[in-house]
Amino acid sequence: MSNINAKISRDRKAKNFPLPGYETSGSAGADIRASEEVLLLPGERAMVPTGIKIEIPEGYEAQVRPRSGMALKNGVTLLNSPGTIDSDYRGEIKAIMINHGSDPFTVSAGDRIAQLVFAPVVRVSWIEDDELSGTGRGEGGFGSSGRK
Repeated sequence: MSNINAKISRDRKAKNFPLPGYETSGSAGADIRASEEVLLLPGERAMVPTGIKIEIPEGYEAQVRPRSGMALKNGVTLLNSPGTIDSDYRGEIKAIMINHGSDPFTVSAGDRIAQLVFAPVVRVSWIEDDELSGTGRGEGGFGSSGRK
């Protein structure tokens, strides 16, 4: 496991909450928190602010991912998941949440709502060609691998 440094800035609403953190020594994602209360009715989606801005080192991205317990217990998860935060973005991190459950769900200020996973970015140089190399699978798509 390698470590990188990332600067973080918090607005006044987020100052009372812990910085994003890893809950266990083996956690891949750092939990981030809501900075204000948001009510999600069944089927509704909303942009939930975190009150934090981060400076991601060049060559990395941060992925915003759902928290599995929130999805299992309440049917609440993230849309656009994983969401990518590019290294040149300096705005507030927000999570697009949706309530797939049958009951209204209140996101309270300070609730852990998502997790950030940092990953290196690889850029591709495209080489256009009329033919691609062959494989055993070929052009077989959805369900073509034979797994039942």
